[in-house]
Amino acid sequence: MEIVEGIGIGVAVILVALLILFIRRALFTRSGGIIRLSVRVSTILDGRGWSPGFGRFVGDELRWYRMFSFALRPKRVLSRKTLAVERRRLPEGQERLSMPADWVIVRCTSNHAPVEIAMARSTVTGFLSWLEAAPPGAVSPRLASQDWPAA
Repeated sequence: MEIVEGIGIGVAVILVALLILFIRRALFTRSGGIIRLSVRVSTILDGRGWSPGFGRFVGDELRWYRMFSFALRPKRVLSRKTLAVERRRLPEGQERLSMPADWVIVRCTSNHAPVEIAMARSTVTGFLSWLEAAPPGAVSPRLASQDWPAA
């Protein structure tokens, strides 16, 4: 009888964990301003280290939440004031296997640290518009004199 109770408790814990994940995602996506994107969290192996998630625009910040996490706080916060786009490219090698075919990788710097973000081609346009949309009078070095390759 103890084995059956243990299995029942284990199944209940798994179901509650899944329910929390789905409720968390529903709460974040309900408010709008959400985009699907992946952030490269590790560069140890070439073409690997991508973590799926979703981003939420809140004022001057892009808050990135991991897809499969119980955390209510964002894993990474990118400020529009310190974010600059270096270049964009199509997925190469192993990256093509881990993300959809129409995605583009945008390499940025945030506080002088490199950040790679992968998102749908249609989302890149909105991301760049958000990045350029600075308050009146602000100086924006983000996209100055860049030659953008066709992606």
